Amino acid sequence: MSNNSNNNKGVMTEKGREALERFKMESANELGINLKHGYNGDLTSREAGSIGGSMVNMMCPEQQWKFTRNSMRSMEHKIELTYLMQVGI
Repeated sequence: MSNNSNNNKGVMTEKGREALERFKMESANELGINLKHGYNGDLTSREAGSIGGSMVNMMCPEQQWKFTRNSMRSMEHKIELTYLMQVGI
């Protein structure tokens, strides 16, 4: 990996870096944060974290499953179970 000022860890190709940069710009735009190409040292930690958090949430969406089963005490009663899961990278 070339040693440049753009430190995207794990991104090995120029296409990958460009795609990640576009994704970051789209996330910032959706949040209403003015992100420039290049240096963005004027962003607050909260703004930068919001952009990164938004990107993670889009890459690893939360999944939800609902199951209904009979109650162990009474066969006439149903219990609904909901499982929420967020898959990490």
